[in-house]
Amino acid sequence: VDLYIGGAEHAVLHLLYARFWHQVLFDLGFTKHPEPFQKLVHQGMILGSDGEKMSKSRGNVVNPDDIVDSQGADALRLYEMFMGPLEAVKPWQTEQVSGVVRFQNKLYNVVKTAAENKCEEMDEETTKMLHKTMKKVSEDIDAMSFNTAISAMMVFTNHLQSLKEKVPVEAAEKLALMISPFAPHLGEECWSILGHDESLAYHPWVEFDEALCVDNTVKMGVQVNGKVRGEIEIPKDADQDLAMEEARKQEKVSIQLEGKDIKKIIFVPGRILNIVAK
Repeated sequence: VDLYIGGAEHAVLHLLYARFWHQVLFDLGFTKHPEPFQKLVHQGMILGSDGEKMSKSRGNVVNPDDIVDSQGADALRLYEMFMGPLEAVKPWQTEQVSGVVRFQNKLYNVVKTAAENKCEEMDEETTKMLHKTMKKVSEDIDAMSFNTAISAMMVFTNHLQSLKEKVPVEAAEKLALMISPFAPHLGEECWSILGHDESLAYHPWVEFDEALCVDNTVKMGVQVNGKVRGEIEIPKDADQDLAMEEARKQEKVSIQLEGKDIKKIIFVPGRILNIVAK
């Protein structure tokens, strides 16, 4: 078994028995691997809304069938993975399921907009954000950081929504592929309305360009006498002179410098610009 995901409470039950019998088979020559599990991950327990372990006696048990009936299976899956890190113990909050339902609806509407308008052009900002999102989701799935993968898709969906009728078809297709492991019904529906006849399960996973995941510019805080007065965005390799030029364009910075002599400039590329003036 390449990966075994189970609770810590199983460590002295079937995990122990499985390892014992596997090693017996290994000693007898019936298996080539000395250990039955290559990797073990303990998922955190889902507590009741009262913060206690779910049990019928406490009356805090949540029936997943009820969530599926009211909100759908995809909403249940998304919420469980969005609650927090896989290994963390987390309390269940039924009222928060509506948040992922809103995300589902927003993503569906974004894809529907792309399908209706068939926009083929994609600006540089959207292209870079798409590749960053594909990288983030791909790496987070491998690391089983499902909550942060979903968060990245939420941010990207908000960006696509801001494009209104100019949502690129390519971006919508990639988003449908990325959401499919988390919300398979939603993913398939989005794939279908984009004009694909075959299931997306047969389509390759998204691929990102590492070069497009690197920012060409950086945002830096501008301090005057130790207090933050503004923020500038400049090329990563910008020198002090360019940073100062952009800083002077900031209204709050120029007000603080008016009528004063600059005594010292502390410039840390990519991090901070601090101007000492008297």
